[in-house]
Amino acid sequence: MGRFVERFALHLSEAGFPRMPARVFVAILVSEDGQRTAAELGEVLRVSPAAVSGAVQYLVQVGLVARDRKPGERRDHYRLYDDTWYEALTRQDSLYTRWEQDLRDGMAAVGPDSAAGARLEETRQFFGFLREEFSRVMDDWRRTRAAGGR
Repeated sequence: MGRFVERFALHLSEAGFPRMPARVFVAILVSEDGQRTAAELGEVLRVSPAAVSGAVQYLVQVGLVARDRKPGERRDHYRLYDDTWYEALTRQDSLYTRWEQDLRDGMAAVGPDSAAGARLEETRQFFGFLREEFSRVMDDWRRTRAAGGR
């Protein structure tokens, strides 16, 4: 299992995911119940509590992991959300919308007829395309999952 965790985390980091959060995410992903404590993560990954703390803070911030505390316990448990990937990726829609507006503002600032304006417009169109296609793909995924998956 350790080799899988490291390999998948490496592939996530090659795609832009920070390395330690990738390792922590995969360690939670492969746990039987989809959750681990900070101590368990440190033990599994052989890293310091500080490394785990920074990684889970990032994962909580980006919405991939939730922090819970069971009644009567003093330790936090870090768990995956149901539909973790779906939920995290669905948030991209609002990000693309904000970027499109920012790019419109940028075009107004540099002038739509300038070379920079043309680059900004192409970038805006690209993110608009991604937003629309992504919405369609996520709808398809919801239907596929509701029908019993693949």
